[in-house]
Amino acid sequence: MPRRSTATPPASGLFAESSALQPLAERMRPRTLDEVVGQARLLGPGTALRRSIEAGRVHSMILWGPPGCGKTTLALLLAHYAQAQFQALSAVLAGLAEVRAALAQAQARYEQGQRSVLFVDEVHRFNKVQQDAFLPHIERGVIVLVGATTENPSFELNSALLSRCRVHVLDAVSAEAIMLALRRALEDRDRGLGALALRVEDATLETLARAADGDVRRALTFLEIAAELALDGRIDEAMLAHVLADRTRRFDKAGEQFYDQISALHKSVRSSDPDAAIYWLMRMLDGGCDPAYLARRITRMAIEDVGLADPRAWRMTLDAWDSWERLGSPEGELALAQAVLYLALAAKSNAGYAAANAARACVADSGTLEVPLHLRNAPTRLMRSLGYGKGYQYDHDVAGGVALDQQCLPDALAGREFYQPTERGLEGQIATRLAALRETRRAARERKP
Repeated sequence: MPRRSTATPPASGLFAESSALQPLAERMRPRTLDEVVGQARLLGPGTALRRSIEAGRVHSMILWGPPGCGKTTLALLLAHYAQAQFQALSAVLAGLAEVRAALAQAQARYEQGQRSVLFVDEVHRFNKVQQDAFLPHIERGVIVLVGATTENPSFELNSALLSRCRVHVLDAVSAEAIMLALRRALEDRDRGLGALALRVEDATLETLARAADGDVRRALTFLEIAAELALDGRIDEAMLAHVLADRTRRFDKAGEQFYDQISALHKSVRSSDPDAAIYWLMRMLDGGCDPAYLARRITRMAIEDVGLADPRAWRMTLDAWDSWERLGSPEGELALAQAVLYLALAAKSNAGYAAANAARACVADSGTLEVPLHLRNAPTRLMRSLGYGKGYQYDHDVAGGVALDQQCLPDALAGREFYQPTERGLEGQIATRLAALRETRRAARERKP
């Protein structure tokens, strides 16, 4: 194998010389591992992956991370440090024919003793057949596959491909790390904006970095737009207000971020943290989540996690849902917000939820048990002659209004208790009442001949 080079990558492909036609983010793409920002956990000095890359020992991998965190850059650096030919495909644009053509080119290079790094952007968009096409070529070493995805590989990639690749998780880049990339772009006279001698205060730079929401490419794009507007050579907060007016936060209405955030909302309510609960609700609304979906989930929280500890919560969530349907957005969203705050502060009990699950499991395990004869209706003479309804006690006619010695469960389940109320909120009173009823009922059954 030829000796590895640690020099700056050659001016070819995506590492080509700077061009006025290239966006700033492309011109400032890191050319060495030292220039990569925000991935110290994965690529910091002494890390396993960095040592492997610097030694030219690259392996097939899936790079999972949010937009603008450096997945494409890392693939390019892998090819450079391994002295391999870099080839790129986009799963959005390429079909099986393009995949086969790329693999044929890699095969030809392999036969000539040259390695290939095949980078597949948005690899999760390939179907199973397209993903399977890579497998034999990975196994034989014809290609080093580097797939980039913003989606959870566990859900989007088939197990055969995952078994042949390592998954590396890239983090959203912190605002502090993004500021380093922005300063580098402002100072670089060859690839960046250094020749313009722009004046940017640290506070303004921080505003821009935070607005990028973890995306270095987005931050550099903001900076480039601001530079075009800076006629006097100064970028200030007033100018950034125009540049950043239409920015949006990262949110995927059908992906893992969506489910992570609804999980965070539900668990914040369950943990009685109104501040966190209202934050996650507003994050989801800000991201474009359907308020009707949120209204349904909020109602479910009232039933599952508040339950009989505060039955008013259930009614309040239904009223909030109805208010949103009548008012629409944004006014109706305030009703959802107040319902979430109430749920977070309400006494909590999942005893009803647990009782339903326990009874459901019992039904599945115990089969079709007969209804006790005394509980059955007897509308015909035949049914009465068979004992239907015999011995039934009409509770309202009994002293105290409860026939305590009357068994309502099937004989095989007599005495089984599914509902175990908590001592929280209204359910504490229910617990006291139920405990007395159960004890009296137990004593009455024992006295019954």
